[in-house]
Amino acid sequence: MIKLTIDRNCVEVPPETTILQAAKKIGIIIPTLCYLQGKDPIGACRVCVVEIQGGRNLVSSCSTPVNEGMVVFTNSPRVRKARKLVVELLLSEHEGDCQICDRADDCELKTLAYSLGIRESHYVGEKPKRSLDTTTAALMRDSGKCIKCRRCVTVCNEIQRVGALFPQNRGYKTLIGPAFELGLDDVPCVQCGQCAAVCPVGAIVEKSHVDMVWAALEDKTKHVIVQTAPAIRAALGECFDYPPGTLVTGKMITALRRMGFHAVFDTNFTADLTIMEEGTELLMRLKKALVDKQPVALPQFSSCSPGWIKFTEYFYPEFLSNLSSCKSPQQMFGAIAKTFYAQKKGVRPEDMVVVSVMPCTAKKFESTRPEMSSSGVKDVDYVLTTRELGQMIEAAGIDFRALEDGQMDSPLGLSSGAADIFANSGGVMEAAIRTAYEIVTGRGLPTENLHIQPLAGLQGIKEAALKLEKVLPAWSFLEGVELKVAVAHGLSNAAALLDLIKAGKAQYHFVEVMTCPGGCIGGGGQPRFTTDEVRQARIQAIYKEDEGKSLRKSHENPDVKKLYEEFFKDGPCGHKSHELLHTHYVDRSDKI
Repeated sequence: MIKLTIDRNCVEVPPETTILQAAKKIGIIIPTLCYLQGKDPIGACRVCVVEIQGGRNLVSSCSTPVNEGMVVFTNSPRVRKARKLVVELLLSEHEGDCQICDRADDCELKTLAYSLGIRESHYVGEKPKRSLDTTTAALMRDSGKCIKCRRCVTVCNEIQRVGALFPQNRGYKTLIGPAFELGLDDVPCVQCGQCAAVCPVGAIVEKSHVDMVWAALEDKTKHVIVQTAPAIRAALGECFDYPPGTLVTGKMITALRRMGFHAVFDTNFTADLTIMEEGTELLMRLKKALVDKQPVALPQFSSCSPGWIKFTEYFYPEFLSNLSSCKSPQQMFGAIAKTFYAQKKGVRPEDMVVVSVMPCTAKKFESTRPEMSSSGVKDVDYVLTTRELGQMIEAAGIDFRALEDGQMDSPLGLSSGAADIFANSGGVMEAAIRTAYEIVTGRGLPTENLHIQPLAGLQGIKEAALKLEKVLPAWSFLEGVELKVAVAHGLSNAAALLDLIKAGKAQYHFVEVMTCPGGCIGGGGQPRFTTDEVRQARIQAIYKEDEGKSLRKSHENPDVKKLYEEFFKDGPCGHKSHELLHTHYVDRSDKI
């Protein structure tokens, strides 16, 4: 251990610890604008500079390791003056538009400027060329607001391995964006929104559907319903100053009703439906391989995460046949709402508006895919992120913290705990195994509290194996089979896993991939700023929601059973469910 002093406080830390990390350990917060947890620091913004006793120059605390006996000052006059100068220079190039900026209430640059006592601009002059990129369905880029911190570059290249964003040109003319100043839609961007999630200012934001949703709610000719993804209930509270991981399911439902939605439903309902369809599809593939001895694409990959789907279409099209043909729960809900539910309500599909509240910006893109209209009209009309819903609740003058808890509407509001854990990395796999194991063996999963611990947590790639024994006669071909599964979250981890499978170094039956670190709880549309501590808090809240339910297996959901009895009469993966709940994907590798 290394001993040092920071602002007259002694601290002991392991070797290779940075000054920034050591300061945090004792409750001293050094401001940063380019630093990303878990990634190699680049020291680009120079906001985190500190003074070392005896040192000639100030150093960036994010990239400077501690030394034995080091004496550090994080708030000396020299440090404050340097930070203030750096921030004033950033402000001189920044087209803030603070009064109307999407980030007005949580802009890191604005907050830092205020804390440093900056009340006027001392540097006025030429500003860099400004451009607005609105080419994608999910994201907007404003180069005039960019402060060139390079967080988006780090997350796009290192965490997601997509490579849509890079620094272009040099010096004062530097621009952050796609090559040749192209739009994001002209390069292989998966629209995951992780760039928007880490941007400290308003340079990258989601493309807002707020005005369109308000217009729909005010249109008396429309029947407007809303579905809420499982990850929302563990994060929305952060928009109203609740600690990360606070469950606000009931308050969220009440707020949505007050906003004017005709019905409030749960995407969890179609998460349970997804398990029935996706699980059946997997069993059909295994039967084809083991009994019929026919070639079949294994492993089967989950298809809930639209950023992951687009990543496969761009970079690994050879695995397209391995993707489950199931639509995501969001899109399944839209198809069910505009057929089954519309018939029950006596509403024409074209008069129904389906709004989704999602933790994910890529869901905005997914809803626009031309194949997502199996109901005869667009299945999902508008997608709000968690952040957008928070803005709408505030705009409606609703005192969120004072709300009573409401209940989801029927018949698309009942769900199992297995559906809740779709929000977490490993949750889709655990939910699928809970159901598949019981269908095949007739027994419940032999694990404590139904959880599969190797699949939980924030490790980038996770594996598990489960031997199938004493199976029911209908599934005798699975007797003794060791079901091998894997989970990856963050697209760089997914790519590493795919490369192992391609090389024949790893073999699985089923693989779950989530685009964002931590799964949907760390989605690009969640409240900022999402650290691993925040992810863990949200994950635990979701597990708590699951464990608090009496209904914890997707195949036991009585309303899903009724849906198959009344509507999908030929069962999971039958003709009618295939028409409405399944889809196909396209090879986009020619755009790379």
